[in-house]
Amino acid sequence: MKLKKRRKILNNRNKSVTKSIILKKLADSYPGFLKKDLEKILSITLDEIRNALKRDSRIELRNIFTLIPKIQKEGFRRNPKTGEKIFINQKKNIGFKLSKDWLKKIND
Repeated sequence: MKLKKRRKILNNRNKSVTKSIILKKLADSYPGFLKKDLEKILSITLDEIRNALKRDSRIELRNIFTLIPKIQKEGFRRNPKTGEKIFINQKKNIGFKLSKDWLKKIND
């Protein structure tokens, strides 16, 4: 495989979805809406998701995905390389689960 082609494939794999990309796709899909209205809707949606996670609420977008806040308990952990014990404070993590429908769409 040529080097340029391989680089292009690797670069496409690491692209993340940004708010501006979502806005552009929404504007293309819904040309009747003003861009500022779409931006406001997206901001409200993302703010509500962020606030729900802060409240430790489960977020479910039916037939798409579920976000589940999880609390990792504080305690001592061991550094596997050195064997040193380290105390870790309690922290929050987010669990992500893709719906069965979307999992089928991605894999087929």
